Amino acid sequence: MYHIRQLGLVDYQLILDKMKYFTEMRNELTADEFWILEHNPVFTLGAAGTEQHIIDNHHTIPILRVDRGGQVTYHGPGQIIIYTLINLTRLKLSIRQLVIKLENGIINYLAALGITAQGDRAAPGVYIAGKKIASIGLKVRKNCTYHGISFNFNMDTTPFNYINVCGYSNLKVVQLKDFIAPLDQTTEALKLANYIIASIMQE
Repeated sequence: MYHIRQLGLVDYQLILDKMKYFTEMRNELTADEFWILEHNPVFTLGAAGTEQHIIDNHHTIPILRVDRGGQVTYHGPGQIIIYTLINLTRLKLSIRQLVIKLENGIINYLAALGITAQGDRAAPGVYIAGKKIASIGLKVRKNCTYHGISFNFNMDTTPFNYINVCGYSNLKVVQLKDFIAPLDQTTEALKLANYIIASIMQE
């Protein structure tokens, strides 16, 4: 059993606090949840991330140190965020298996639009011709996950130029609007979530 929640444009710190609270208070009977939203502009730096990957500080975008895995990334309006609050034990998944399922859900969504994409075992996420369209960052607490995926949909990608994306100096980003005519973000975000959920639930 799971719930999908569409939360709109939400401040990063507010939603991080809510994810932590949900995870702390949940028990073995709590249904998994998938939160679909957007964030106001923010750079987030993973728990083991290094600030050297922020290569241009001539901006006013907040930089937050957070408790997920991974290095630095950017979130902003026009990017689909899906936070995956999942009980790994109940689904009999390792964190590595979950990452692969998240990647596959995104890849399947893109395939349905006629776009070929790949995952990368060495650098989790989803890529189109070597350029990153989706990032994955997770935190495990009490055998449950929070954080999740970000998918570049139709956004201003300029702030990605201020960082080494996910810690890689030459990694470029792309977004869905680079490949097809603009689609309705709310509709597509729900479709993407359902592809991800189908992948997670698949045996």
